[in-house]
Parts: sequence; structure tokens; C-alpha cells
Amino acid sequence: MNQEKNQTAEDDFEGGVDTEAPEQEQQDSTSEADSDDGQKSEEEEARELPSQAAAVHQRLRKDGQKELARDSMALLWSAVAAGISMSFSMVARGLMHAQLPDSGAGFMIECLGYTVGFIVVILARQQLFTENTVTAVLPVMSHPTFANFGALGRLWGVVLIGNMIGAALSAITFLNMPMFDPATHDAFITLGKHLMEKTPFEMFSSAVLAGWMIATLVWLIPAADQAKVWIILIITYVMAIGGFAHIVVGASEMFYMVFSGNADWSDFLLRFGLPTLAGNVVGGTFIFALISHAQIRGDLEAQKERKQGLIQRHHKKKQADRKAQD
Repeated sequence: MNQEKNQTAEDDFEGGVDTEAPEQEQQDSTSEADSDDGQKSEEEEARELPSQAAAVHQRLRKDGQKELARDSMALLWSAVAAGISMSFSMVARGLMHAQLPDSGAGFMIECLGYTVGFIVVILARQQLFTENTVTAVLPVMSHPTFANFGALGRLWGVVLIGNMIGAALSAITFLNMPMFDPATHDAFITLGKHLMEKTPFEMFSSAVLAGWMIATLVWLIPAADQAKVWIILIITYVMAIGGFAHIVVGASEMFYMVFSGNADWSDFLLRFGLPTLAGNVVGGTFIFALISHAQIRGDLEAQKERKQGLIQRHHKKKQADRKAQD
């Protein structure tokens, strides 16, 4: 019985499938709270998180659990929508590039257009691959089982495919429908050529930093409250100025290059796709998520041990009360 309660305490705090306390324990904690004249019960105190970082970690972990449990088709459609929405970054930047002078000031202004897609996707809660390199990874780090790794692989695969489909559909639409003037089409080509100036290793290196920055953005969002748009705008604006490669935004530009005949599929896959994907994953998962999990790991272990100790003492007290009644 104690072992089951200890496992419940671990799952509820650190990771895995969140479980509710048994009804009897909830009633007992309620009666204890009443007897203490409104003071917090031991179980309620045990549920308090040891730091703000741990609170953010827990919130993102629970978001990740929900994403890992979602139906594949629901994930796919949300990811397709995100791929289409992320093309707004290329559109906004291309429109500004076509109208602004070729100068330092013009470049700084047009980089604001890069932020549009991220603002839309994040506020609309659509599935973006680089966002899932953080939220969906935290539950797996808490409980690194084969089942959890399999669920993470399914999530990543579905979301990445959906994002690419959405980006490709956008590029085809922009090319074949009379939406933009020739100057704007030329601006889209210019953006794609600028992206292709990087070598594969340069692409990978810049993508590592982009993955780190998106992961930082995801970490900051829970505490941002009404400042969410500003957080998104500032971080993604820096990404645009630095030319840091992002797998979905860059895919919109590269699909446009391929479909317009200015690049081939080997350029898309070898010069952009694989290096950028690897860099985003390394920056978002193997650097940021690992460090973020490690910084609160000690707090989690201490809190878990304290909570288990409180539940065990509560169980012993109940047993003693039963013996006294007998």
C-alpha cells in the first residue's frame, strides 16, 4: 500500500501520467485542514513547488503530456495550419523588402516581418516543431521509458510532416495565384538566396542558436502574462537580424525557391533541411531542455522525498488511530 502511494506522489509531482489523490486521502486532508483552523495540511504543503523554475518546468511538462496524448490526425491538422501560418513570416518580410530601400535601416525594419508567423502560431496554439523540442521532451526526461520515447517520436514525426506540408502548400499557392506583384516575388527569391549563402555547417550552427532561442521563448511564455507578444517579437526579431536558421520558416523560403526553379531538391535537403533540423533539435532539446531539466532536478528529488515522507507519516497516523479505536 505504501509503495502505491509513493508512486502516486512521484507521478503527480515529477512526470508521467498525472494522477489524482484517492478520494479518501482528499477527505482526510480536508478534515485535517479544518482541524488546523484553516492552516495548510501537510499534503497541501507537500504539493508546493520548491522554486519558480520548478513551477515553470511542471507547467510545461503537463503541456507536453497533453501533446503526447493527442490523436495523430489532430496533431497533423494543427501542424499543417502552423506550416501555413509560419509562411506569414516570409510574406511579411518579402512585402517589406520589396518596398524598403536596400540599406541598414531597411533591413532592420523588414526583419520585423519575420516575427509575424511566430506570433500567429504561438498565440493560436498551433503545433510548431521547434516548440515541441521543449514541452514534449520534459515528460520523457522525467520518465525515460520506451513508451514515452515512442510517443515523442510519433509527435515529432507527425508535427514535422504537417509543418512541411503547410509550408509547401503556401509556396505553391503564392507562386500560382496572382497575389503579389513581381517586385514581391523577386523579394521572396532574394530571401531564399540569402538563406542558401550559408554552408551546411554554418546552417547547422545558426540553427543550434535558433533552437535555443525558441526553447527560451517557450520557457518564458508561462510567466509572460500580457507581455507574450512582446516576448515573441523580441526573441524572433533577434533571430531575423542574426539570420539564424529555423526549419519551418526556412522551409517556406526553400519550397518557394524549388518550385520557382531557383533551387533543386538536393539544395533543400542537404544544404538546408538536414543541417537545420539537426541544429534546431540540438539547440532546443539536447542543450536547453536538458539544462532546464537538470537545474531543477535536485529540487524535484528533494520535494518528492519530502512528499513521500509526509504521506507515509499520514498513513502511519491512520493506522495508529484505527488500532486505538479497536
